[in-house]
Amino acid sequence: MKFATFQNGSSTFTGIVNEKNDCVLPLAAASERMDGKAGFPASMLEGIARGEDFYNEAVKISEWVKENQLEEELLIPLGQVKLLPPIPKPVKNIFCVGKNYAEHAIEMGSKDDIPKHVMVFTKSPTSVTGHDMKVMNHKELTEELDYEGELAVVIGKKGRAIKREDALDYVFGYTIINDLTARDLQARHKQFFIGKSLDTTCPMGPWIVHKSAIENPNNLDIQTKVNGEIRQDSNTGNFIFPIEEIIAVLSQGMTLEPGDIIATGTPAGVGKGFNPPRFLKSGDVIEITVENIGALKNSIE
Repeated sequence: MKFATFQNGSSTFTGIVNEKNDCVLPLAAASERMDGKAGFPASMLEGIARGEDFYNEAVKISEWVKENQLEEELLIPLGQVKLLPPIPKPVKNIFCVGKNYAEHAIEMGSKDDIPKHVMVFTKSPTSVTGHDMKVMNHKELTEELDYEGELAVVIGKKGRAIKREDALDYVFGYTIINDLTARDLQARHKQFFIGKSLDTTCPMGPWIVHKSAIENPNNLDIQTKVNGEIRQDSNTGNFIFPIEEIIAVLSQGMTLEPGDIIATGTPAGVGKGFNPPRFLKSGDVIEITVENIGALKNSIE
């Protein structure tokens, strides 16, 4: 099941996208039609906070619509709405894992740069933007804007000191993130936050796929294209630190909460890894595809 956030006129709603990816079912409206009661979560964050009840209720609503043959009446064509980031304004910074593919660590330095422990930085919530939205080029600040295609994890329930063997129980679902980075700012400030947090440099989406549809998140093909050219082509099976370990490490002394987002790292093939480097420029189109999730596409302003 694909959960997404949409704007229709002046209203924003949470919905589920159909199998053909051409229509969306607005969950709150369909729920009220089903039982005559209001009160279904108005936002993705509110829904995720309700835990598996949110998913189970969405399944119930979807099945009711099909059983009563109300698809034509209740589903809205995607062309009539605006797709937003699935979580338009995260409550916290986005957690990001650095150098989680050995080949990427090597292209950014050498074998000595392959980490022995999970490496974490964050991106500001104000950096988030959605699928098919323009990315600011920030040319007044950077000449080295780079792409990083990543699988992202959305936490579904609160937990601290989570055991590795229990970690996936705390996941709500999975989405895609482009961890766009101003490499020159990253180098200048000797840390990642500023170079990773410029406005619109965290495209996310197009939706969140519930974990029930992903048999093994540590075995998904991931590919990034720039202007149709394949730049990154790997599989999450090449993670140095699998998702279970990332969640366990993050939660050792820090509480993870529903709606927290973890970007799991990028494969080799980033622009800085080429000789000479191939940084992004105005008009470039970046498309990141992750198996069983979909494609996140953005262009540089």
